[in-house]
Order: sequence, then structure tokens, then C-alpha cells
Amino acid sequence: MATHESAAHASHAHAAPQGFIRKWVFSLDHKVIGLQYYFLALLAVFVGMFLSLLMRIHLIWPAATLPFLGDIKPETYLTLVTMHGTIMVFFVLTTAPQGGFGNYFLPIQIGAPDMAFPVLNMLSFWTTFLGFVVLVAAFFVTGGAPLHGWTGYTPLSALQSAGPGEGLGADLWITSIAIFCIGALMGALNFITTTLDMRAKGMTMMRMPLTVWAWFVTAILGLLAFGVLLSAGILLLMDRNLGTSFFVPLGTINGQLTGHKGGSPLLWQHLFWFFGHPEVYIAILPAMGMCSQLLSVFSRKPIFGYKAMVYAIMAIGFLGFMVWGHHMFMSGMSPYTAFAFSIMTMGIGVPSAIKTFNWLGTLMRGRIRFTSPMLFAIGFVSLFVTGGISGPFLAQPVLDIYLHETYFVIAHFHLIMGVASIFGIFAATYYWFPKMFGRMMNEPLAKAHFWLTFVGAYAIFMPMHYYGMSAGLRRYSQSTEVAYILKLLPLQRFITIAAFITIASQFIFVVNLFWSMFKGAKASDNPWEATTLEWITATPPPHDNFGGRTPVVNNGPYEYSVPDAPRDFVMQTDPEIKPKH
Repeated sequence: MATHESAAHASHAHAAPQGFIRKWVFSLDHKVIGLQYYFLALLAVFVGMFLSLLMRIHLIWPAATLPFLGDIKPETYLTLVTMHGTIMVFFVLTTAPQGGFGNYFLPIQIGAPDMAFPVLNMLSFWTTFLGFVVLVAAFFVTGGAPLHGWTGYTPLSALQSAGPGEGLGADLWITSIAIFCIGALMGALNFITTTLDMRAKGMTMMRMPLTVWAWFVTAILGLLAFGVLLSAGILLLMDRNLGTSFFVPLGTINGQLTGHKGGSPLLWQHLFWFFGHPEVYIAILPAMGMCSQLLSVFSRKPIFGYKAMVYAIMAIGFLGFMVWGHHMFMSGMSPYTAFAFSIMTMGIGVPSAIKTFNWLGTLMRGRIRFTSPMLFAIGFVSLFVTGGISGPFLAQPVLDIYLHETYFVIAHFHLIMGVASIFGIFAATYYWFPKMFGRMMNEPLAKAHFWLTFVGAYAIFMPMHYYGMSAGLRRYSQSTEVAYILKLLPLQRFITIAAFITIASQFIFVVNLFWSMFKGAKASDNPWEATTLEWITATPPPHDNFGGRTPVVNNGPYEYSVPDAPRDFVMQTDPEIKPKH
């Protein structure tokens, strides 16, 4: 085994690049690629946020004429919904936690000099970047971007004549997602191989930090899920452009026969959601691992129930593939099938609850340090629980039939998948910034950012639950056409004002991020007094991560407050702790 490992490590010792292009653009260094993914996600999140801002403006001022953009028509509103969802899910929630932080820190945390396949790693980033460019290009072609929703339901998405934006814009949308899938598959292969093959001596699987476990399981989910979506996207492109009938049945549009027969719109829903539900966990698992890490570091306690946490991550990954039908209770599926999916959906709540109670157990009686990363980690737990509680309601077909087409669903998945995952990204940024850039971020600004974002997230998404329970319908571009919805307009107005304030407060983060890169206080090698391997190396880490020394691991990742130890933390490379009898 030792010879295999040393051979594996030796084959990855590529020399440090010299020129700007090889160092910062087409880089093979996993740290630079991680930063590229991170800044791509940062760009994407501001595009996605801008689109949501336009949606919120239109919902309460439907007749407003905006500078540069003119008035927003109902079909333009549906375009905004589609592109907002697509950009946020693929290019933010999948890209930043896994592509960004995973690429940067997974090799360092397991003691590897680089990823297993550096060239594949570079290709995965540039493929993802190309996917983003193709998606944004849909705004600028004839007919504009598509309006079929981020889920791309057929036959709306399968027929060029189905509406504005369903021509070239929809082709670009599908192509963009297919390109993204290829990049994600390359990344997933790399993560899995690196985790299994490149660990340092002594780094057994059960000594890996929970962040690494989360990235590893997320990569397995990506490998299994993105292939299905890629296949579905290719079939949809064929239906649209080559006259096949995978998703389009015999039927007429505006009195004209479509020229298709025998296809099944439901087949698209099955293929899409078989990817779509694991995608939820691809977005949230890295944030769960991150949160576990931070709660332990800043409580100065070992993580409560490490093995249970690992098995819970695995269980979430496994069960995530068995619940896709709960997105389809309204599709006329057999009640027996719906019952099975309902039971499985309730079942996936169990590992999530195990993780939640273990987080609370970690915090209990800890010597808690309320730093900005810790605040965002605690905020993550709060949002995860609040967003999760509405899940069991939607898991009951009898309730989902009423709630499915309302804002209740939007509130649920934004809290648990959107905002919770974003809090994981913020926590990771504040925590690892000193290691990545050698400087500390401004703590008072970070705390102001936390409180405004935390309160803002609840002010936006809690009223959405009430709006949904009052039968406020999704995808309606304005409240003026239906009498009972018009009465709910004050709630929409409140949500919009909260969204304005929350979006504005994100600029505190951007200023802090870029200002601290150049002007922040210099950071020591281990400013948080943490135990994992990224804190034993220089700041920022050298090209091969450990400056020619391969670390040897003797301890687990969460050795805090160890009795008789010289400090209140024991690094993974410190001499092994022998329990005293």
C-alpha cells in the first residue's frame, strides 16, 4: 500500500507554473481552480439575485417601467423565474460548495499534493464556465431566454412553437445544462479518485474530516445523477430539432398537429427529478460537512457522534435516489406509488434529524467562540431545521395536492436548499479566507452581514409559507387578476421590501471580501486553533500544499479539549494521544 501511495503522490508532482496564463487561467493547481469556481459562483449569484430583484419588483408594481429594461411582461416574468432558478441551482449551489471549496481544500485536508487528475480538473472548470456563458447567451438571442421554468417540463420545453423564448433560447438553455453535466461528471470522478487513492499515511477513512466525507458522497451523487440529466437533455434536444418523440405525444397546438406521436411528457419528469432530488443533496451536503467542522472548532469540543455523522451522510446520499416521485404527486401517479415515495421521503428525515441532534450535542456545554464563521454555521442549522419542518407536510400526497402549486413549496425549498446552502458558503468563506489569502476578514462587517442576512432570510421566506397556505399561487406574474390573491398583496409587498434590504446587505460581504484580500490584517498559519491538515501548512499553501513534506496523520480530526494535552487542541499530525488508564 505504501509503495502504491508514494507512486500515486509522485505522479502528481507537476512543477509550479511560471507564466500568468498557466498559473491563473489554464491552471492545473487545484487551489487556483477552486478559486476560479468560487469567483464564477460569485458572479453567477449576483446575476441570479438581480433576476430575483426584477421578479419582486414586477410582483408588486406590475405596470412599472424600468430604465434600460422597459416594462416586464408576464412572459418576461416567467423567463426571469426560469433563468433565476437555473443559475442559482447549477452555477451557485452546485459550483461554490463542491467546485470551489471542495477543489481547494479536499486535497489539503487528506494530505495530498493535488487532485488525482489535474488536467481533468482544469477541463471541468472551463467546461462549467462555458456552460454559464451559453446560458447567459440565451438572454441575447432572437426570442430571448426560455419561459418553461428551471425544471423544463415538456411538452412546453419540447416544442419550438410553444411560446416566446422557446426557440433558440430554449436550445441554448438545454445545451448549457448538458455542458454543465459534462463538467460536473469530470469533477465527480476526480473527487472520488482523490479521496480513495491520495490520502496521506495514517489518514484512514474514519480520520477524514466530515467536510471530506461530505464532498466525497456529493461526488458519488453527482456521478450517478448528472449522467441521467445529460441523457435527458440530449433526448430533449432531439425532440426539438430532429423530429423524435421521446417526450411529445400526439396532439395539436393552435389547431395544428405537432407532427409527434407516442412520447411521454411524464418521462421527462421522471428523468429530471431522478437527477433533481439528488441535486438538492449535492447542494446541501457540503454545507452540512462544513457546519459540522465549524461547530466543533468553535465549541472547542470533538464533534458529537462522528461515526453517526458519517453514516448519516451516507444514508442521505443513498435515500436521496429513492424519493424523486414526491415532486410528482400531482402528475396522476398511482396512489400506491405515491404512498411508497411518501414513506421514503419521511424516512430521509431520520438521518437529517440525527445530524441536527448531533450538532446540538456538539454545541451543548461547549466553550463557544462566536466568530463570524460560527454565527453562519449556527444560522445554517437554524435555516436547515426551519426549512426542513415544512418537508413532512409536502411529503403527504393529500396535503401536497393543495400546497403544490403555491408559494409554500417555494418557501420550503428556498430555506432548506437555497439559503441554508448559501449560509454554508458564507461560513466557509469567513473560515477559510485566512488560509486562502493570508489575511483576516473584517469581523464587525462580517457580523453585520450575518445579522442582516439571517433576519432578512426569515423575513422573506416565512411570510411565503403563509402566502402559500392562503393559496397564493406560484408562477403568477402579478396579483391583480384574481380577487382573493389581490387581498394578499400586502404580504407580497412585505416580502419584496425584505428582499431589497437582504440583497443590499450582500454588498457588505463583497466589500469585505475584496477589501480584506489586500488590506485585511495578516493571518497566522492557524488563526482559529483548528486541528485539520490545512492549518499545518503555510498561508497561503505552497504549490504542492505542504512544501515537500508529506504529512503523517496520527489523530482524528476533532481532538479538542483533550485531557492532559499541552493545548486545548491536538493537530492531526501531532504525536498520537494515548488514553490514560
